[in-house]
Amino acid sequence: MRPGALHEIRWVSHTDPLPLGQLELKQLEYRRVRVRGRFDHSKELYIMPRTRVDPDKEAQEAGRLMSSTETGANVITPFDCTELGVRILVNRGFVPRTRLKPETRTKGQITDEVEIVGVIRLTESRRPFIPQNDVERNHWYYRDLEAMAHAVGTEPILIDADFNSTVPGGPIGGQTRVTLRNEHLQYILTWYGLCAATSYMWFQKFVRKAAV
Repeated sequence: MRPGALHEIRWVSHTDPLPLGQLELKQLEYRRVRVRGRFDHSKELYIMPRTRVDPDKEAQEAGRLMSSTETGANVITPFDCTELGVRILVNRGFVPRTRLKPETRTKGQITDEVEIVGVIRLTESRRPFIPQNDVERNHWYYRDLEAMAHAVGTEPILIDADFNSTVPGGPIGGQTRVTLRNEHLQYILTWYGLCAATSYMWFQKFVRKAAV
């Protein structure tokens, strides 16, 4: 996680316009931004399986595996930005399995122009034991922004809408899960390596020398 990202998500109240340069975006994950436009609900994508994130708990307990036991999916929807003239991806939030199909939540499929506040998210690599994304079935297991953008005709730009974007009958926003980098293995290898090197030097200096 970028240093200070958790602090920014919890406390920054102001928002910036969404930058469009890919080089700039790569430096701004978790940056809070705003966009105005309309959703294209005809081309939803589903990242699954997911558990619902409680925004307050997530801010306090970053890196936790789950905030809820309820399973479902995050709904990723193309969004036509009125002011910017581009089409991006917006993670509208969580829906339970029983409401995965759009026809089960028609009330939440807003068609008016809206302003969305959210945080920039970057593409992610597939982790061990995570299935490959199934583009044909529209089952996505990790964020591959290039592939997702290609599938629905958008720019490879994604923002997670905040909790305030939630509308009655729609996905629950605020599903940004902040992942703290786990460096325990690196620490273990480093300290064991130092221990092995020290032991070898001690052996060479005292044990082997005494034997000679």
